[in-house]
Amino acid sequence: ALLAAAWMSLAPALPACAADAPEVELTWMSIANWHIKIGDMRIVLDGYITRLPGAPFFYASKSYPKDQYTYTKAPALVDVAAVTKVRDAMLGGAKLDYVLSGHSHWDHSWDTPTWTKLTGAAMIGGRSSCFQATAQGVAPAQCRVVNGGEKIDLGQGVTVRVVRFNHSCDTSNPIQHFARELYDPPTPDAATGGLRAGVGEDYPNGGGGRAYLFTINRPGGMLSFFVQTSASAFDLDKEIIVDGVNHGAPLANLAAAMNDAGIKSVDAWIGTGGLPLAKLIVPVIRPKVYIPSHWDGLFNPFWPGLPYPFKDEALKAYLDAEKIPLMAQQQYFDSYTLDARGVSMKPNGEVKKKLGFAEVQRFSKEML
Repeated sequence: ALLAAAWMSLAPALPACAADAPEVELTWMSIANWHIKIGDMRIVLDGYITRLPGAPFFYASKSYPKDQYTYTKAPALVDVAAVTKVRDAMLGGAKLDYVLSGHSHWDHSWDTPTWTKLTGAAMIGGRSSCFQATAQGVAPAQCRVVNGGEKIDLGQGVTVRVVRFNHSCDTSNPIQHFARELYDPPTPDAATGGLRAGVGEDYPNGGGGRAYLFTINRPGGMLSFFVQTSASAFDLDKEIIVDGVNHGAPLANLAAAMNDAGIKSVDAWIGTGGLPLAKLIVPVIRPKVYIPSHWDGLFNPFWPGLPYPFKDEALKAYLDAEKIPLMAQQQYFDSYTLDARGVSMKPNGEVKKKLGFAEVQRFSKEML
């Protein structure tokens, strides 16, 4: 049977209404990096704070010139000091419980093992992400490999269903797009200890993405949100086959997760992909709110803050027609609250101040 129809529980799910979960706090940390707080449970998704340089450090394959991130000029290291600074500002000494990897490209999983090492959190991700973590000194037992179809009880009434997804682009970017996994942990550079960040080197996409459907049981009903870190309308309805194993089609996998959760709509969708993706995903999850992610570029320096304002008129027009509010960020570390009343913005000035960010990023009239 396809994975889309076969759900594997890694721990017994709590019965409905077993816990009165408090509000959910969702904080965007740039790119596809999120800090998720549910009660006193804390989760980091991706957590890429290091900024690797763009071209010519990254360069294309001669066979596929549009695959511009295939190779790198040299191995590179994690900016541990930057990750530590963000950890201290965000957590303030609190315990981090889980680190999730959306997929295994450098702009997602480069710093994920460092968050795991700095906090002792349990890491969850695809095989390649766990191999990358092993290469960076994370014990294999500390990283749980997920292939899609898993239902994981995180405690406190929180369940996450892992949805096998695809990656952005199409046949013009085959090295970046098509599902590829590592077979062994990559070997750090003997001189520097660094890894090669290219999508054709140590950081393939990891057999496609791992999207996550969160549900939080509470007496008054269930809170839910869906988060995906990349996707392509090109083959969202096509089966993902890696090494002869059929992992189902992303849309079918998502529909199966929604069915398994017993819901027809999510309170929030955190996602990327613009109008083409929205037209495919919205009918499946019927989100009450859309929060954009992974729209602020790859190589802009982190510390100056948001490089430009969000703008996608075609996507906004579609969401408006579907009566789905688009709640775009105005600065790194903008926070959202999800509770029984819905989604609202939450001030996060204290954390922004610790990191040197303005509450709201100011742009010139030309940029606006």
